[in-house]
Amino acid sequence: MRHPFSKSTPVAEKLKKLLAQVEPEDTVGILINADPDAISSALALQRLFWRRVKKTWVFRTNVIKRADNLAMIKLLNIKQQHIRKLNPARISRWAIVDSQPHHQEALSKFRFDIIIDHHPLSNGSSAAFVDIREDYGATATMMTEYLRAAKIKPSPRLATALFYGIKTDTDNFVRASIPNDIEAFRYLYPFTNIHIVKMIESSEMTRKTLTHFRAALENLVFFKDKAYIHMGKVNDPDILVILADFFLKLVESTWCIVSGVYGQKLIVIFRHAGFRLDAGKIAQKLFGPWGPAGGHKSAARAEIPMEAIPVPAQEEPGLKEFILNRIKGM
Repeated sequence: MRHPFSKSTPVAEKLKKLLAQVEPEDTVGILINADPDAISSALALQRLFWRRVKKTWVFRTNVIKRADNLAMIKLLNIKQQHIRKLNPARISRWAIVDSQPHHQEALSKFRFDIIIDHHPLSNGSSAAFVDIREDYGATATMMTEYLRAAKIKPSPRLATALFYGIKTDTDNFVRASIPNDIEAFRYLYPFTNIHIVKMIESSEMTRKTLTHFRAALENLVFFKDKAYIHMGKVNDPDILVILADFFLKLVESTWCIVSGVYGQKLIVIFRHAGFRLDAGKIAQKLFGPWGPAGGHKSAARAEIPMEAIPVPAQEEPGLKEFILNRIKGM
């Protein structure tokens, strides 16, 4: 599928087409898989549509359990609801930010009018307005550019959210990013409440989180430059992300792969500190035949329905071996 806009298309032109998608009587539903980048991007889209539509609602598909994400929502007083509270009859326009319909089954059920994302373009991502820039480190960067094109000065609340969204999705610019990300970060800084950012970041670790780290240390295995941890059943898939980010810091590893079972899905998180290989392509190659898999060069994810996994491997220790056999072939 070709990108809807060429790289040379000015943001002002994209903004004009974006705003043309809505009417004053519209009620817009913005769907996200909530994390700092998605939440802040949804807030920015709400601001762009302020006084241009009757109402905007933000709905998330996931349950938020990470302490730092909960702190962000509380400290910035962010209004959003779970998708189970959604009444589709009330929505006349659908938008999705920081994700695409194929990323989750819950998202694939909607016909979107607007898609804005920085993940690789999917063939199923069709809408009246599609802006996907996979070279960007964060969707929050894209939304900051839209705000600037609209000559909207962000409030401290919005600026703080976008600043933190860029900060987390680029991992403080350790992950792949471009000068646009740095420029958006620099632009937002004077409007950002750094005290709140520090409070959010200090909320990441809890005593409960430490028990997962102990289990991770017990399950950590190495082969060549790859650190692998299988956590078995987990109550919160976000712990897999936290562990992958942390153990990638080991000097012996350029890869960290963390897996676990959440509900009826096997989730595999990839983190890569090198430059030669592409984590998203490897996740797709290793686990794509069984379920959604992909991401960026340095960060990727696979979510595989348990029933799609060969029967002998659906129970431990076969499940761990199923994953290990694929990772060893990277």
